[in-house]
Amino acid sequence: MLADGTIEAFRLQASFCPQYGSPLYGDLLARAADDIERGGPLAALLDGWQGRPTPDALPLRLMGAVHRLALDGAVPALAAHFPSTGGTPRGAATWRQFRAVVTAHAAALRPALDRQVQTNEVRRSAALLGGFLTIAARTGLPLRLREIGSSAGLNLLWDRYHFALPASPAETPPDDGAPAVHHWGDAAAAVVVRAGWHGAAHVLTGSAAVASRAGCDIAPIDVTDPEQGRTLESFVWADQVPRLAQLRAAIAAARREPPPIARRAAADWLADELAAPPAGVATVVFHSIMWWYLSEAERERVTALVAAAGARATPAAPVAWLRFDLLGSTTPEVRLTLWPGGDEVTLATADAHGRWVDWKA
Repeated sequence: MLADGTIEAFRLQASFCPQYGSPLYGDLLARAADDIERGGPLAALLDGWQGRPTPDALPLRLMGAVHRLALDGAVPALAAHFPSTGGTPRGAATWRQFRAVVTAHAAALRPALDRQVQTNEVRRSAALLGGFLTIAARTGLPLRLREIGSSAGLNLLWDRYHFALPASPAETPPDDGAPAVHHWGDAAAAVVVRAGWHGAAHVLTGSAAVASRAGCDIAPIDVTDPEQGRTLESFVWADQVPRLAQLRAAIAAARREPPPIARRAAADWLADELAAPPAGVATVVFHSIMWWYLSEAERERVTALVAAAGARATPAAPVAWLRFDLLGSTTPEVRLTLWPGGDEVTLATADAHGRWVDWKA
């Protein structure tokens, strides 16, 4: 028995992937949906899987598991079709190889379907950057960063990156050769984050100091372990080679001084971290493209915990909630609530993968 909504989840993800720059995955997932509908090898692989196919990102769990085999050198015939492993997509021929891998490696792929998707997308820090700088400017204090849904914690290290931001039309990724007109951070940084920027850019003239950083995740990735780093790589779409290269650079940089990531649920961890926010720093709770993975009960508890901490905030110990997520709109928004005061403002909209930022504040 297939979980309700399985075919629909594959068709939906197939429509999203080309929009986010992956025609390869769009094609493979559309063919996969047809195969499932016909009762082919993919239907056999997914038979009996229990979960919510769309919220649990079942199609991307499968693609990550197959990509992992290619990255590990276990399926050279398919790897010859994946740009991430030096190959070239060939339409129907690529699908035939993909289908053959699902058939031959079902025993290895099935357990991987229970692994949550981990896309610690470094470019998302371009959307968060303006929020961090706004908090620093308004409070005049160093930032105490606390991230929920951290994965490997790569976006906790945003202040160690260099941001090179070409000007671009609203909601449009920049052309590959477009020169950066806005910059922030150390020009010699090993990790360069490139994203299109639309709107006023005065916020990028600000600075921020990070006093401390920590995060939580129910299944954190330890970047000091090469095997876990490879898992993170596997969830990058196989035809997005620059994205994979950036992830690898961020992993290499994080290994020198990885941020602490607790293996805990968001609300449980925040209950401790927000019990008594210290003076002399601005406590910043933040997250990026993870809100929909939480249950409704967990979202309500996180909201209540942050609001309660905000109600106790003082000018010497302010509390901020910075969210880059799908918050009731089809386009991700960057929202900031800062206490004392508790006023909420929409700072920007941004691409879910961080390819562009439309600054509105």
